[in-house]
Amino acid sequence: MPMLLLAGPAAEPWTITDLKSFLRVEHDADDAVIASLLTAARAQIEAWTGKMLLAQRWRLVLDAWPRDGRIVLRGGPLRALIAVRTYDAHGAAHDVDPAGFVLDLAADVIAAPRWALPEPGRPVAGIELDLELGYGTAPDDVPPPLRHAVRLLAAQWYDNRGDAASGAGSAVLPGGVAAMIAGYRTVTL
Repeated sequence: MPMLLLAGPAAEPWTITDLKSFLRVEHDADDAVIASLLTAARAQIEAWTGKMLLAQRWRLVLDAWPRDGRIVLRGGPLRALIAVRTYDAHGAAHDVDPAGFVLDLAADVIAAPRWALPEPGRPVAGIELDLELGYGTAPDDVPPPLRHAVRLLAAQWYDNRGDAASGAGSAVLPGGVAAMIAGYRTVTL
């Protein structure tokens, strides 16, 4: 189930000013670096946990509807189903009413009776669902351990900028961050 990012979050879990205060940086010369580290740290925590921290729009592309009519998302948390469309054999899009679907926000599941789902006319990427995922729209909506993990990871990268070029530790999750996000990680078999 490919997922395509349509629109990233409107904000980050921390402001540049907040992160500069945490880093004890008093000058503005590194603002661009700090901003990019903040965005990268949020994206990395999202990748490690499979959870989108702040509200963002994604497109889920399917070849066919699941046999049981239940779409179990690998990412989350699910906030809303914005639009659904199928494509016919000629590539024309046909809207499907999102109100016909049941959203289980706690389990990140989208469901509809299988008989009520229109079959796509093309065998590959014949179905698109536009979703809103994330804990909320404001930084305080993000669970505190995940929010703090973003800050710690950005600080780790800022303090160890010289190590990144050599690849030292670039694929290793710092221990404190790993402990903070452990309860939020999605385990797949």
